[in-house]
Amino acid sequence: MCLRMDIRETFGKNLKHFRLKAGISQGALAARMGVDRAHVSAMERGQQNVTIVTLWHVAIALEVKPAALLEDGPERG
Repeated sequence: MCLRMDIRETFGKNLKHFRLKAGISQGALAARMGVDRAHVSAMERGQQNVTIVTLWHVAIALEVKPAALLEDGPERG
């Protein structure tokens, strides 16, 4: 049996990965998205359910494909 990470954790790890790769702070990402920094923090920790619209806004703000934020595994390109 393969144990898979919760999709919120996967999204959070990918969000943090791409945010750091872009060289921006949680506050800067929050400003780009029009949300609070604490919201970005909760998403990165996997403690926030996100809507498809939020997923889209994150992808636009980080200039990545929405699917990249949901990929499970070490390859996040």
